[in-house]
Amino acid sequence: MASAQFPQIDRRAIPGGVVESRWQAADGWSIRRIDWPAPAATPKGSILFLPGRGDFYEKYLETLAQWNAEGWHVSASDWRGQGDSGRLGSDAVTGHIDDFSTWCEDLGQLWKDWKAATPPPHVLAGHSMGGHLVLRTVAEGLADPDGLILSAPMLGFTASLLPPAVMHQAAKLIKALGDPRRQAWKWSEAPGQVPQQRAHLLTHDADRYADELWWRNHRPQLVMGPGSWGWVERGYASMRLLADPDLLRAVKVPVLIIATDDDKLVGWKAIARAATILPDCELVHFGKEARHEVLRESDPARNRALAACDAFLGRIASG
Repeated sequence: MASAQFPQIDRRAIPGGVVESRWQAADGWSIRRIDWPAPAATPKGSILFLPGRGDFYEKYLETLAQWNAEGWHVSASDWRGQGDSGRLGSDAVTGHIDDFSTWCEDLGQLWKDWKAATPPPHVLAGHSMGGHLVLRTVAEGLADPDGLILSAPMLGFTASLLPPAVMHQAAKLIKALGDPRRQAWKWSEAPGQVPQQRAHLLTHDADRYADELWWRNHRPQLVMGPGSWGWVERGYASMRLLADPDLLRAVKVPVLIIATDDDKLVGWKAIARAATILPDCELVHFGKEARHEVLRESDPARNRALAACDAFLGRIASG
């Protein structure tokens, strides 16, 4: 699919007609969202997108706008404690969470309200940690989409050299040795400043990578660095939970997974395993042509990913 088929947008501006707002979680926490109204009188349906750890929805404006141009109502949201939705750690840049279930409960509430206000069918999409959380939320019965799109879902860590149970126990021990909100890995000498080699983990496309840095400079409240030891330990706990075949089999809706075996952040083997267990799953497999952020890759890989999304969404829209 050629990129010329998609509308060209300014990736460094919020498009006209798009609404940024806030919603309140059950405990009153204020969380940011963005909504593209459906462009047609008879929309194909609605998509709700959730980004990854340390992410913000501005990074995905291009993809969200392209889905909208295809006839979908499109929304996206921060996770609490990320983007412009506050912080849960002891500083402004470390990503922390008490438990991943908090995020699933938030999404379950957002899903209920969003679904009631948007045209069907309803699709839930997520990248990396967002992919993990939307899959878990559905598996646990807190959301009931008509389909799921998962981009490089965080089902395992590439850096895990030992079995997940062993790594989890090690993370528990290290977490207990100090403040669970302390940083779990070194980021850079300047808090919040991205390491020079970070681009090589995410995308081959230098311009799309630069878009993220632009947004971080122009909306400094979006800046986030490493995760906390609490996040790491709870991440292992949640991934081990979601690895249960019975839980994965509870996801009865169609699932599209887009992932690369050259991912340096999330584990390909865990993704491939989940794809064989999920009852109705299509896995679009990339190699060295794609890094972790496939939806922000260079055009050849990204267009293939978008073509797979379009075909999947077309099947959902047609019932």
